[in-house]
Amino acid sequence: MPRIGMVLARSGGALAKMLPPFRIGLGGKIGSGEQWMSWITITDLVRVFLLAIDNPAVSGVINAITPNPVRNAEFVQSLGEALHRPAVIPLPAFAVKTLFGQMGEETILGSLRVIPNRLQELNFRFEYPQLLSALERIVG
Repeated sequence: MPRIGMVLARSGGALAKMLPPFRIGLGGKIGSGEQWMSWITITDLVRVFLLAIDNPAVSGVINAITPNPVRNAEFVQSLGEALHRPAVIPLPAFAVKTLFGQMGEETILGSLRVIPNRLQELNFRFEYPQLLSALERIVG
């Protein structure tokens, strides 16, 4: 059973909500920017599901994320670079807490640095293991 991190796709999900401010140059780190973000592209996620269905050696929990988690500050810098826009306007933690309450504190300000050990044991090869190239592919 896959445990899924933040899924990067052209439409829907967290990235879709981040794109509008970033496209007009209003993006930036969230809170301290130090929180870890474990992510995967939709393309690689589908491939993980297919592996789980097709390979009898796959059992138990699989972390469906790339082996390259990043801190929020690096994520927003990469997104800004992929969009050819600055990423310098931060969203303070208090604003996240005010707008989203406990859910925002846990999901947006929370930090999770997860490594896909089981996928690595299975020699799974990510099509997009690096954040910048994944974002360029998605938003380019």
